Amino acid sequence: MLTSTSIELPPLRDLEAFLPAPDLTVEIHLVIDLSDRRLYVYNQDQLDTSFPIAIGREGWETPIGTHRVMQMQQDPAWQHPFTNQIVPPGEGNPLGSRWIGFWTDGTNAIGLHGTPTEDSIGQAASHGCVRMFNHDVIALYDRVTIGTPVVVVP
Repeated sequence: MLTSTSIELPPLRDLEAFLPAPDLTVEIHLVIDLSDRRLYVYNQDQLDTSFPIAIGREGWETPIGTHRVMQMQQDPAWQHPFTNQIVPPGEGNPLGSRWIGFWTDGTNAIGLHGTPTEDSIGQAASHGCVRMFNHDVIALYDRVTIGTPVVVVP
């Protein structure tokens, strides 16, 4: 027997209200190096740790530039960008156990997330998002907040 489940996704608009004022001292900031396929975590100007990542594949490149964390969600649902089908949290969800969004065009979002396909880590394999091992994105999630700077370099 099939039943219908409604899952409400958080809105992607009006995010500037949650960003910190530009004059605040930044402690943690992230650098995503697409050529290294690594995410670097800095505390002030000191490298704290780094993680291997998967990046956007050809035609779906991860957006280069300076961004900020705009969304954070534990056990996220995922909505397919073309079919609008919703995949609930849990096994098989392409976002894994955490979502850290840092870019949006108002309709679609790109961010850091876990993955059920861990063999894609180190590859250009995504639709623009930055995939991480689930245990790595859980560790990262506890270190960032809304407004954390995210710099993506080629």
